[in-house]
Amino acid sequence: MKKILTYVLVGLLGLFVIANLYILLSGKTWLYTAIKQMKAGIYDYRIFNNRTIATADPQDIPNSVDYNKTPLPAQLEKDLVDNSSVAFLLIRNDSVIAEKYWNSSDTAISGSFSMAKTITSILTGVALKEGKIKSLDQPVSDFLSDFKSDGKEKITIRHLLSMSAGTNWDESYNSPLSVTTEAYFGKDLNKTLSGIKAEYEPGKVFRYKSGETQLLGMVVEKATGQSLSSYAEEKLWKPMHANHRALWSVDNPNGIEKCYCCFNATARDFSRFGLLYLHEGNWLGTQIVDTAFVKESTIPAKLLDEEGKPLDHYGLKWWMINMDGNRVFYMRGILGQYVAVIPDKHIVFVRLGNKAGSKVGPHRTDFLAYLKEILKTY
Repeated sequence: MKKILTYVLVGLLGLFVIANLYILLSGKTWLYTAIKQMKAGIYDYRIFNNRTIATADPQDIPNSVDYNKTPLPAQLEKDLVDNSSVAFLLIRNDSVIAEKYWNSSDTAISGSFSMAKTITSILTGVALKEGKIKSLDQPVSDFLSDFKSDGKEKITIRHLLSMSAGTNWDESYNSPLSVTTEAYFGKDLNKTLSGIKAEYEPGKVFRYKSGETQLLGMVVEKATGQSLSSYAEEKLWKPMHANHRALWSVDNPNGIEKCYCCFNATARDFSRFGLLYLHEGNWLGTQIVDTAFVKESTIPAKLLDEEGKPLDHYGLKWWMINMDGNRVFYMRGILGQYVAVIPDKHIVFVRLGNKAGSKVGPHRTDFLAYLKEILKTY
């Protein structure tokens, strides 16, 4: 038994040494963080470098006269609790009518995950309005020099916005060796993105790839001459009078924003993105994003899905669904982060938390459950 135990310990030690040698020799030192964390969480900004997005002249979203006068519907509350929610906020006619927090508060910030993709789309729309981007059909190569050949010269801004650029990005969340994990925990996004290649003809098929949003963020940065955080602060956060600062996680202290995943804010401040698009890009009389861009963003892109059917659930980084005759478009993060807009009911709702449901087609069961109860009750 002693010999067997000794062999096992020696074997484990050998594996440990080999693993460390691999990490050090390959330069993949981000694997230490990935292994330590095991999985992504809503407070990961605490382990990342961040840029602060300051506000100016904070103005709270007003409470309705009916604010929290009645409890949340029992089934909605059960669904929220069962999915480890930390925040729920419901706005109707521009006033908050329901709000609840679990082990959190209205001043606590948490991560957006892929809702940041939608924020990057909004910033693209701002740059388009300002003429810093000529059109959505402008080639990416006008901004990123390594897109001038090898098929990448065909890729346009519209392709990045609609997830149809046809790159070889591996959208894998389970492997610590995947490029998605490297982008999340790594320290050099420019290096990580340098390996992107053109694999499919662009503009044909919707394929969800986080790397294409990261490229879009790099385009916006080049077009504006500003970091995404600086541009978001100037063009969104201050004009929308956000109540609290936001944080945008970056790959290293002097690096670039993780624009596909890592915008951090409060539930009330996240709701401002939904309100902005509910009002077709206008915030209290100021047109921040052109109405035409908002409308195009929130209808299905003219693409096929991966099954060869006409795409019906994704636009320019907004998800969409029709339920019970109601058109809905929404932002979505992997752990059930949602900012959803129901235009006909003048409703925006936000849900933040630690867990999402399983997929039913392109949507998540938890989102469908929240939406069903909201449409039934409000």
